[in-house]
Amino acid sequence: MDNFPKEVINAFIGLTERIANSKTNVLDFGSEEMTFYRGEIHIIKMIGDYPGIFSSEIARRFGITRAVVHKTLLKLEERELVTKTQNDADKKRVPLFLTEKGRQAYLFHEEYHNRHDKALFEYVDGLSQPELEAVKKFLEHANNLIENHA
Repeated sequence: MDNFPKEVINAFIGLTERIANSKTNVLDFGSEEMTFYRGEIHIIKMIGDYPGIFSSEIARRFGITRAVVHKTLLKLEERELVTKTQNDADKKRVPLFLTEKGRQAYLFHEEYHNRHDKALFEYVDGLSQPELEAVKKFLEHANNLIENHA
């Protein structure tokens, strides 16, 4: 029997374990004002990528509760990184946007990933469309399976 599928699965398990046990829980972009927990900066990234997104959509995309998103958003609002606008059509759904300070944090985070993940971006850019589709399908499938382990 071919061991290659087992090697792929073991490589993926190794990757997920390294991510889960990562020591980078806080990102410091040079000042206390620009220091973030991973969850905070990734919510900032989501809002920066999708201005006007709703908190329920952030919770759904990250697979976390709306309460966790709400608590984090309150902290980000207090720090003047995120702003909410009133939605006249639906008072319960509040679109989220970055403030100028939030956009600065978003850009610091982008620069961080450009610097540290450049090799990964270059590798992915070099893949063919069928290779990209296979990787994407694998990651989506693996992500769905993680529900069994959470």
